[in-house]
Amino acid sequence: QVQLVESGGGLVQAGGSLRLSCAASGRTFSSNAMGWFRQAPGKEREFAAAISWSGGLTYTADSVKGRFTISRDNAKNTVYLQMNSLKPEDTAVYYCAAGAIYGLRAGQYDYWGQGTQVTVSS
Repeated sequence: QVQLVESGGGLVQAGGSLRLSCAASGRTFSSNAMGWFRQAPGKEREFAAAISWSGGLTYTADSVKGRFTISRDNAKNTVYLQMNSLKPEDTAVYYCAAGAIYGLRAGQYDYWGQGTQVTVSS
């Protein structure tokens, strides 16, 4: 069982940066792939970034590639999403997720956090 708590969201101007954190509880964190997803009002949840259990593999969605970076610190049971050059269209609730399989689909993840709001003003 893994419990996830996101933090770091907030209001930022376009072009600014935020770093989201996702703290995990449970002894199996280091064996789980982690992902970040986001959901804007009236839209479906979409993939943003994923990282393998070791951190050796990462993938980011085309919409955030070059601006967002996912990383993890297994010693701290934490995964991060560094978001730079933020745009108003990045406004969404951001969720972290954990699962046994590294992937881009929400259905591949077994555990989800409660989400943190990111709002980017123009």
